[in-house]
Amino acid sequence: MTRMTTKRTKMMTSNRIAKRVIGSFLLFFYVAFISPQSSVAQPFSPSSQVSLLTFGPGEELYSVFGHTAIRIYDPMHNIDRTYGWGGFRFSENNFYVKFLRGTLPYYIDAYEMYLMVYAYQAENRTIQEQILNLSPSQKQRLFDVLTTNMLPQNATYQYKFFYDNCATRPRDVIAKACGDSLMIPSRSRMTGKSYRDWMNDYLGEKPWAKVGMNLAIGNPSDVQTDGWHAMYLPENVHDQLGDATLKLANGQVVPLVARDQTLFKAAKTFPHELPFILDPNVIFTLFGILVALFTLRRYQSGRVDRWVDRWLFGIVGFFGWFLFLLWVGTDHGVTAWNPTLFYLMPLHLPLIYWATSAHATARRRTTYFSIVAVLIVVGMVLSNVPGGVDVVFPLTLLIRCIVNIQMVRRGYQTPARVA
Repeated sequence: MTRMTTKRTKMMTSNRIAKRVIGSFLLFFYVAFISPQSSVAQPFSPSSQVSLLTFGPGEELYSVFGHTAIRIYDPMHNIDRTYGWGGFRFSENNFYVKFLRGTLPYYIDAYEMYLMVYAYQAENRTIQEQILNLSPSQKQRLFDVLTTNMLPQNATYQYKFFYDNCATRPRDVIAKACGDSLMIPSRSRMTGKSYRDWMNDYLGEKPWAKVGMNLAIGNPSDVQTDGWHAMYLPENVHDQLGDATLKLANGQVVPLVARDQTLFKAAKTFPHELPFILDPNVIFTLFGILVALFTLRRYQSGRVDRWVDRWLFGIVGFFGWFLFLLWVGTDHGVTAWNPTLFYLMPLHLPLIYWATSAHATARRRTTYFSIVAVLIVVGMVLSNVPGGVDVVFPLTLLIRCIVNIQMVRRGYQTPARVA
């Protein structure tokens, strides 16, 4: 019985992998050879439909927030195509540099509907379709905008995670096509959540990604969102446009969404929970305890170890420089004014070597670590990183600061030695 179950599980896993590979190949084939040739504008037929497609979150980090696309369906012209703004090319020159700097070009891509559905089914991601109640002129205007976007000179844009992405672009296209007739009740209503809050709702099963992304983003991410700006996430676009209405030329008000249907429902799966011992809160807590015990034991013997401070604050300085470069050297727009830099201070590298050199006086060391201790406390107060890492790790640094602070005045200093 056990062998049969194991064999069946392996076969199911192999089938899922095969589907993903085939789906990815078909998408690549279509983008490379078919899609660029099928962007010629033409009038819509009376039987045409325009839909908003919302794809559920995937397992990979890049897909965990979901995806949004626009479907154009016109059986009389043999059109059943989706348009999405989430594509990028790994073949782009200096791909990783551009990705980190926020200058990587993103593309609008057009796919045949069956290819899109197959690819997302292979990834076990829910597909929802909202057929829009647009007039013939609004459909044509929307299609003209899409066609213009598909031109080579317009096909790329600079992706902004909170402000300009695969969800905001379809939202804007629909709003442009509808004009003043579109009314979204929640558009100006405050949601009570910031950009960071919305982001963290999707990162619960990826604790390390959650810590890393929260450390990297600054004060712009803590701005409270209204309904319009909360639509940087696909599910919010789906929900808010589902409540939207259109005002017709005769004054009649109709729902924007004529029909909301699920094209594919993802099978329920068990979340891949990280082992308890590998959780970032647990790891940083254990690390903090080890540093505290070692520091206390050495301090009781009258020693403060230079190598510990150089190693610890040197690593802090390295990551501090990385966060600082994300602020001043990139175009992401959300990594500026990062309060985490108060305790992940870049200047620790190289100043920690100056403060702990063999020729450093007790006064120099005390002054340096006193200033650092104040900055750490300020960073803990101002930072909005969720979880215990944002508290435990600064406290670990604070412990090292305290043991390095000596009462220094003329004719007196504590007897602790720097080893």
